[in-house]
Parts: sequence; C-alpha cells; structure tokens
Amino acid sequence: MAGASLLALIDDIVTVLDDVAAMTKVAAGKTSGVLGDDLALNAEQVAGVRAARELPVVWAVAKGSFRNKLILLPMALLLSSFLPWTVMPLLMVGGLFLCFEGAEKILHHGDEADDQVAHEAAAMLASPDNEQALLELEKEKIQGAIRTDFVLSAEIMIITLGTVATAPFMTRLSVMSLIAVLMTVGVYGIVAAIVKLDDIGLYLQRQSGKQRDLRYFIGTALLKFAPLLMRFLAVAGTIAMFTVGGGILGHGIPPVHHLTESAAEWVTQFAHNPVFGMITGVLADALTGVVAGVFAVLLLNLFQRIKPGSH
Repeated sequence: MAGASLLALIDDIVTVLDDVAAMTKVAAGKTSGVLGDDLALNAEQVAGVRAARELPVVWAVAKGSFRNKLILLPMALLLSSFLPWTVMPLLMVGGLFLCFEGAEKILHHGDEADDQVAHEAAAMLASPDNEQALLELEKEKIQGAIRTDFVLSAEIMIITLGTVATAPFMTRLSVMSLIAVLMTVGVYGIVAAIVKLDDIGLYLQRQSGKQRDLRYFIGTALLKFAPLLMRFLAVAGTIAMFTVGGGILGHGIPPVHHLTESAAEWVTQFAHNPVFGMITGVLADALTGVVAGVFAVLLLNLFQRIKPGSH
C-alpha cells in the first residue's frame, strides 16, 4: 500500500510538472511581444551610459525588475484567487496598452523633445570631467528603466495570469514564478550582451593591431552589426506589440474574434495550406492592434486638448 501511494504521489507530481511546463511554454509565447519591446527599450536606456558603467547599470535595472515582479506576482495571485472576474478586463487593458504604446512609438517617432534629451546626454558624455552630472544621468536612466520595466512586467504577469487563470493555485504560482525569473534573466542577460557588442568589436580590432586578420574583420562586423541589431529589436518589438495586443483584444471581443477565425479558415481552404491561414490570423491580430492603438492615441490627445488647464 505504501509503495502504491508513493507511486501515485510521484505520478501526481509528474502530471503537475507537465502542466507547469506546458503552460509556461504557452505563456512565454504570449508574452513574446512584451519581451521584444522590453529588450529594445532597456538596450536603448543603457546605450547612453559610459562603457565602463554599462554592465553595473544593467545589473541595477535587473535587480529593480526582480523587485517589480516580487510586488506584482502576489498581487496577480490574489486577484486570480479572490477577484477572478477582473482577470479578463485587466488582460484587455493590458492588450490595449500594448497597442497604444506601439502606435505612440510610430506616431511620435523623432519628437523634438526626444532629440533634445539625446543631444544633452551626448554632450554630457563628451565631458567626462563632470562626474556628478554623469552619476545623476546614470541614476535617472536606472530609475526610468525600472519604471518602464514595472509597466512591462505588469503586462507579462497579466498575460501569464490569463493563460493559467483556471489552473490550480500551485500551478499558477509555479508558472508565474518561472515566467518572472526566465523573462528577467533572459531580457537582462541579452541586454548585457547587446550593449557590449560594440566594445567586443572594438577590442578585437585593437587586438589585431595593424594586421587585417580574422579578429579585425570580426570586430568590424560587430561594430556594424550592433546598431543594426538595435534598430531591428525596436521594429520587431513594435510589430510584436501590435500582434500580441491585437490578439488579446481580438479574443476578448467576440465579433472581432469570429471575423479573424473566419478569414483564417477561408484563406486556409482557398490556399489548401494551413500556414497561410496562420499568417492571415497573425496579420488580422496585427491590424486589430494598429487600429486599437491609433484610436487610443488619438483619444488621449483629444482628452489632453479639451481638459481644463490644457491651454
């Protein structure tokens, strides 16, 4: 009897672990849009810091990210346990925010205020004697990155919660904890590698001396690749925000969900290939995200113009 009970317990544990692994995989896929944007935003935040201070700044922001998730995780679990009906509205708000942020990045790209901030930061870095000003700049960047991370971490927690909302408590806790750790370690590990690419390239160039050997060509390639990677992350992150955010909104609005499914099924039957149907579904989600994001930006701008004291 004891042996049978032990085998049953082991079987239950394996089943729970399988459920956790499967749900973690699904949640990781759904949070990919936030992950891409998180990478781009944090890499951009650290890009203006002195080379010698880049990794300490990344570490400081990573610690802030862990603190953010330690606050958000119990809040999300409490909501799912005592106010489960709030999960879907929060998920919809999170999806709309993703679309809004993507649209705002496109519509307000290259604003004069952003250019001015970048110019001032570049001028400050060009005068390394001003140590106090550099430390203040670094502190502001860390605080700004942690604030941004709080919003993105909330998105990750809400999206993950939407995936495991009906699962048992321990499964919810395990999946959300795993996602929190994996996303934080993954994001800031990759950010640390990205911000040091140009330094690695410069180091290889210097090691080659005057010889045009393999180290020189690899170093040159890395120096050219680093800014291209930053641009790619920014674009891919924005597209993913529309796709993930639009998908969340589409699934929460029955007519939109039905229209998307119908379009995907029609394309699959017409092309005799399910891949084209999947692409159609993704494009429909992205279109939903773009429309929702632009509408949210226009609505906010209208509100800011008509609210008292705006003139």
